Amino acid sequence: MTHKLTAFLAFVFVIAMLGLTPAPGHAAEPASGSASEQAGHQRLADLLEDEAARTALVEQLRKLGEEEAARAVESAAPTQTLAGQVAGLTQSVAQGVVSEGASAVDALGVAWTQLAAADPAPLAWAAGEFAVLVAVTWIVFRVLSAAAGALFRALDRYAGARDGPRALGWVRRSLALVAAVALDLSIIGLSWLAGYGVALFVIGETGSMRIQESLYLNAFLLVELIRMALRVLLSGRGEQLGLLPIAAEDKAYWSAWASRMVFFVAYGLMLVVPVIDHYLTPALGRAVFIAILLGAVLRAAVVVMQNRQRASEALERLAGRMQTPFGRIALTIGARIWHVVALIYLMAILVTSILYPEQALPFMISATGQTLLAVGLGIALAALLTQVILRRIRLGDELRMKFPLLEARLNAYVPSALKIARFVILAVVVAFIVDAWTPFDLGAWVSSDAGARLLGRALSVAVIVTLALLAWLVVASWIEFRLNPQAGMAPNPRARTLLTIFRNAIAIALVVVTTMVVLAEVGINIAPLLAGAGVLGLAIGFGAQKLVQDVITGVFIQLERAIDVGDLVTAGGITGTVERMTIRSLGLRDMHGTYHLLPFSSVDTVSNYNRDFAFHVGEYGIGYREDSDEAIVHLRAAFDELLADAAQRAQILDPVLEVHGVTALADNSVNIRVRIKTLPGGQFGVGRAYNRLVKRHFDAAGIEIPYPQMTLHFGEDKQGKAPPARVRIEGAGGPLLAPGG
Repeated sequence: MTHKLTAFLAFVFVIAMLGLTPAPGHAAEPASGSASEQAGHQRLADLLEDEAARTALVEQLRKLGEEEAARAVESAAPTQTLAGQVAGLTQSVAQGVVSEGASAVDALGVAWTQLAAADPAPLAWAAGEFAVLVAVTWIVFRVLSAAAGALFRALDRYAGARDGPRALGWVRRSLALVAAVALDLSIIGLSWLAGYGVALFVIGETGSMRIQESLYLNAFLLVELIRMALRVLLSGRGEQLGLLPIAAEDKAYWSAWASRMVFFVAYGLMLVVPVIDHYLTPALGRAVFIAILLGAVLRAAVVVMQNRQRASEALERLAGRMQTPFGRIALTIGARIWHVVALIYLMAILVTSILYPEQALPFMISATGQTLLAVGLGIALAALLTQVILRRIRLGDELRMKFPLLEARLNAYVPSALKIARFVILAVVVAFIVDAWTPFDLGAWVSSDAGARLLGRALSVAVIVTLALLAWLVVASWIEFRLNPQAGMAPNPRARTLLTIFRNAIAIALVVVTTMVVLAEVGINIAPLLAGAGVLGLAIGFGAQKLVQDVITGVFIQLERAIDVGDLVTAGGITGTVERMTIRSLGLRDMHGTYHLLPFSSVDTVSNYNRDFAFHVGEYGIGYREDSDEAIVHLRAAFDELLADAAQRAQILDPVLEVHGVTALADNSVNIRVRIKTLPGGQFGVGRAYNRLVKRHFDAAGIEIPYPQMTLHFGEDKQGKAPPARVRIEGAGGPLLAPGG
């Protein structure tokens, strides 16, 4: 665990000022060829016989002992602060550089001594046989590649064909790419087998293979596999046989640079360094290892700075084509800092390699591969989800007619679902990156109780929220179906109001219940929340009694269908037409145009003039000297004339006039009552038209309609005689005075 922490601090030392804190985790064992046990014993004997080699070995053993002692003291010492650890790391890096330099100088002297004492003839023979192996392997590889060139060109033409639909083009290109990869693998495998056969049966002892030959074949296989991956990415076998959509000039540049870098690093670390370790000294191999890494890092840093502007512009153009804000922002930030991240990564490789060369390189390769794989798969999966989810959901014409808002509602969930999916993908990618660069073990955490509990809770929360959304989708669609006049009977205002209230109540209930269940699922005790909600509800109930009364009264008025929008009602002593109705108030506009807003708590009685049917009740007075039967005949005649009017006839439900007869012998008139049954709300217009006709018929028949009259009395004196009234009569000849005037 100590080497992991030290490697972690090495990386922190390079990038602490930028806030990036990845650290080496589980480093793999260095890949090197293993010699036989006999060869190992022989090598140890040769080292002990050589004075310089023995001295170097003793120094290395002492150095290892000092390091082990320092580690023991460090493990026994109390934990240092971050500043102390960084200072210690700085000291370790400086000491490591000085120590590596001194060891390299000593190793060169030892190696020179060994080479000077060696017999050149076996060395030349071994070098010649090794050259034969290399030549045969590369000649077979080149010949097979040239022979397969026609096949690669045919696959390139097949992939680039433009006939047929676009989807067929993608299938054709995928098949061509798979076939090219299979053909490339065949070429590499046959070349490797040819070299393997030469090493076993042509050069050296038959059936045996020397370490340098095994190392070369392993390095050849790895290098060609990496180059094949580069060809797949950069269209190395054909213009259409590639994945990255970049210009041909850029493909050629990056392909050549990457191939040279792979050759230099892979053959250097997998062939040159192990051979030096085996035949010369490990110290010299270590020096060559650091030199190879230093050269690769410097060359990569130069390439990064040379392509800084071009890569930034390419990332910015790609950001401009992104459909999501997250992608645009991420690529824009990446365009500005990508070179800094690349330089930090290269420096981290160099620093960790100086501190722990045996462990750093395998770890960096493993961590880098895992990071690139996680990021690549995450980007590919996010792009696939974007292509699939962003396609609008299309419903059939019948469903769209019944549920006109369902398609829009489903498509409204698409951006949110895509954001959640991207967040999950990002979290998984970050988890894999953390697993690659830190001592954190993702697999162990997932299998632990804490990990299983957290993942189970996250899955439960996702299922609960999904079920709640599905329930809301079903309820909202059903309400939409009931409110849609094209799906059946047109809803009346009462139904619209009740369904709207029901939809709001369901929405509030779903939100509250889902929130409580989710909080309980994540481990939060909801009992205090429920108790607090109860107390709050009680306080609101006492403090807003009028509001509660308005709501309750409004709900019952709606359920009993006492009022609908458009009805003519009398409520709270006000008569008017209902223009607006909510769960707590009623809006009326009277005949004068005044708008009245009445809380339902103030409505104790409702008189609705628009229910089922209505009556015009008319009570007509005639003089005492008139014949009531004759008056009834004229009332019926007026009604018959009213029926002759088509507009009024449409409002009358019963074509028979109800005559109630003489209802009162009043002070000045004999009252006769009649009643006409009309449509709801039509009684007022029918009554006005009937009154007009009654007046015309009575006037034509000479039937008197009494009206109030006044009798004047001038008074009497004590003897009961009335005093004379002075009357002035004006005529044409002047005023005349009546007697007494």
